[in-house]
Amino acid sequence: MTIVPLKKVTVLGLKFEQEAILEGLQCLGCMHLIPLQPPAQELGFGLSDRYKEAQEALRHIMEVPRRRHQVREETNFNLDEVVTAALANKQQLREAEDQKLFLTNRLKKLAPWGNFTLPDLNELGGYRLWFYQVPHTKAKQIQKLELPWQIMGKDHLHVYLVVIAQKEPPANILPVPRTHAGSVSPKQIKNQLEQLEIQLDEIRAEHEALSRWIFLLSKNLARVEDQSALQNAIAHGQEQEGIFMVQGWMAERSLKQLNAFAEKNQLAFLAEPVKVEDTPPTLMDNPPTLRGGQDLVTFYETPGYRTWDPSSVVFFSFALFFAMILSDAGYALVLAIIVACFWQQMGKSRGGSYFRILTVVGLSLAIIYGILVGSYFGIEPSASSWLAKLKLLNLQDYNSMMQFSLTIGCLHLAFANGIIAYQGAGLAGKSKPLGWIAVIFGGLSMYQGDQHLGIGLLAGGFLIIFLGGCIGSKKPFPLQIIDGLGSLIGVSKLFGDVMSYLRLFALGLASASLAITFNQLAEQVYQTVPGLGLLLSILIVILGHGINLLLAVISGFVHGLRLNFIEFFNWGLTEEGYPFQAFAKKESNL
Repeated sequence: MTIVPLKKVTVLGLKFEQEAILEGLQCLGCMHLIPLQPPAQELGFGLSDRYKEAQEALRHIMEVPRRRHQVREETNFNLDEVVTAALANKQQLREAEDQKLFLTNRLKKLAPWGNFTLPDLNELGGYRLWFYQVPHTKAKQIQKLELPWQIMGKDHLHVYLVVIAQKEPPANILPVPRTHAGSVSPKQIKNQLEQLEIQLDEIRAEHEALSRWIFLLSKNLARVEDQSALQNAIAHGQEQEGIFMVQGWMAERSLKQLNAFAEKNQLAFLAEPVKVEDTPPTLMDNPPTLRGGQDLVTFYETPGYRTWDPSSVVFFSFALFFAMILSDAGYALVLAIIVACFWQQMGKSRGGSYFRILTVVGLSLAIIYGILVGSYFGIEPSASSWLAKLKLLNLQDYNSMMQFSLTIGCLHLAFANGIIAYQGAGLAGKSKPLGWIAVIFGGLSMYQGDQHLGIGLLAGGFLIIFLGGCIGSKKPFPLQIIDGLGSLIGVSKLFGDVMSYLRLFALGLASASLAITFNQLAEQVYQTVPGLGLLLSILIVILGHGINLLLAVISGFVHGLRLNFIEFFNWGLTEEGYPFQAFAKKESNL
């Protein structure tokens, strides 16, 4: 859990070499540029309509279910032709699918009147067919019709009626408005759908054929982005008397690369340490195994440069919270099988490869926790089995499970305050988080029944917080006491945050209880319904556990992240930063 130390680097060179030097820095890809002046005018490929069209074309081509072999030689590649063809294909596909949806719904609405063919007007002597959908509760009104009519079909809700008349019957002829069936018969609609399916096959085939240009289109877009970034870097730099200057943040470990680059190109550069008034970006560096935690952290916010990197803590705490919310070894095993099926596909992207490591840890803990609570698809192992011997926790023992969840929460928040105390400057920066740690464990001790230890820790913790608030105050003496008392107000927030961890037990109990309920319901149906009872009970088990598993996964993600992002970050992160964005070439990464 490391935030990489940075240096503020200023590079100086000759003006006529500016573009070449900046392109070299772009190839290095290790500097976060600092604008030294606003550009004279807005630059950027993002404002180009043609570039937006190319982005849209690439997104459309990448949606193809199966990709063709990628062409890497640019000899026969024409960017404008590919973009035009892709956008035209997207429009054709959208129009064809919309038309198919319209015809399918139209055919569904006409189905109750049967597979009829509308006769020509001359065949009926100028008479027309008028369609009505009459509820059974109002079907008696049909007998009062003076015009010729015919019932074409019925279902449990409606009677489907056709009235013959030269002109549209009055609106009050029946207690319902007429159905607008149109002038196209179901048979004609079926023929149109058949032709439309052929057209869709051709459009999809063209869509798949266009996928051979994904690599070259991505490469050209990246090239445009690189050129635009280069022009923005030139615009943000400074020049004076034939000398140009560019400034940015760079990791200390990258200074050797910059030094070699400067010697090769006869440049001068200055590397300065971070000053108090500086606000550098945050560059987090975690091993690949823990990058899933870093992705979770940056999904919510980027820690400030002067704080700490909580990626590894979030990695394991999220995995633990997810396991406690799932609370079933059988569910965890099902999810593990699903992850195994998509393992190779997840590894195709860098983010996917990091996330699958997180899923392995989370599901491993979920299986272990499910064994400890003795739940396997809501079924508890028999007392004589070896699995029963591994059951150490009882979800039905509310007091013990609440105490267990609150202990997890107290440890989590105490660790957050411990980090703040470790990083705090001076007595004022360290005293308050240490005081809150004492208060946390004091409250936990009282909850567990040790009143003397609890009262002592609470009294000592509140005293330390009060003194820390007084010492840290910059106000005159009488007002320092008010600031010290104000520091104690955080106890209400601490109480609420600790109580939030009860959701680990509550959601785990809800998941296990639903699993048991679906099992009992399936058993009752099997015993009470002869013949179809087995089939119905199987359906109840599959649908019930499927819904319960889906709800448990959603709860595990939402509340597992929430306890980290809200409660833990509330006490463990003192400031929010912004991410380090390297001035680097994108084309070279393809």
